[in-house]
Amino acid sequence: MLKQKRVAAIHDISCFGKCSLTVALPIISAAGVECSVIPTAVLSTHTGGFTGFTYRDLTTDVQPIADHWKTLGIEFDSIYTGYLGSFEQLELVSTFFDDFKNDHSLILVDPVMADNGVLYQSFPKTFPAGMKKLCSKADVIVPNITEAVLMLNEEYKEGPYTKEYIENLLKKLAKIGPKQVVLTGVYFDDTALGAATYDSETGVISYALSARVEGYYHGTGDIFGSALLSGLLNNIPLAKAAQIAVDFTVKSIAWTKEAGTDLRFGVNFETNIPSFTQALGLK
Repeated sequence: MLKQKRVAAIHDISCFGKCSLTVALPIISAAGVECSVIPTAVLSTHTGGFTGFTYRDLTTDVQPIADHWKTLGIEFDSIYTGYLGSFEQLELVSTFFDDFKNDHSLILVDPVMADNGVLYQSFPKTFPAGMKKLCSKADVIVPNITEAVLMLNEEYKEGPYTKEYIENLLKKLAKIGPKQVVLTGVYFDDTALGAATYDSETGVISYALSARVEGYYHGTGDIFGSALLSGLLNNIPLAKAAQIAVDFTVKSIAWTKEAGTDLRFGVNFETNIPSFTQALGLK
């Protein structure tokens, strides 16, 4: 029997509302990969559409957890990061990379900090430069177009986009340091939406698109990133892993819309896990 792979997922956790660790943990586990977690904060709900939520910062717990893991000799096949709320957390995660990266590990950074052309209000204007520095240590990065242009210090442009524009972004992002870049929020018309991938070692660019479902759904980026990583850790090539992740995300969005679920509550991905694992080729 093959040795089970293990991921260290470093994200915040919302006790209600599907995003971050409440998405990463079940999806990665369903893909047959052990998912260890370092929660950077605990919230009663996520922050999209809710008011009065509680928030507890766990920044001071990150290094002690890592130090304990080092005494146990724990190794990881992948390190996966999402929303990081401060420069201090960026530095702590950078140190974690240095301490736990090995010859076979895959570091995936989702630089969660902006959307729709705007940096999240909780971040200073200098934050994208700090995130760019962290991305330079990654093997794979998964920015949306807003996050991409902020790290590249370029002006945000509304879509639809041209392939030339998207492919220039991909190549510029690869120059930051990662071997592979997955750019989300890509669309060329009003009918399809998805991601573009670039492998800097092979020079191959591909597109993973699916029919657009209207509306804004919380947590979809976390679903996509977790599904993408699950594919890569099951030895699926980047382009195919991105298409599987897009299909899983869009199918879950469509199910949520059909069910009439309150959009604040997140996307109903759980029902579609069987088709996702089947796409991964798991029994």
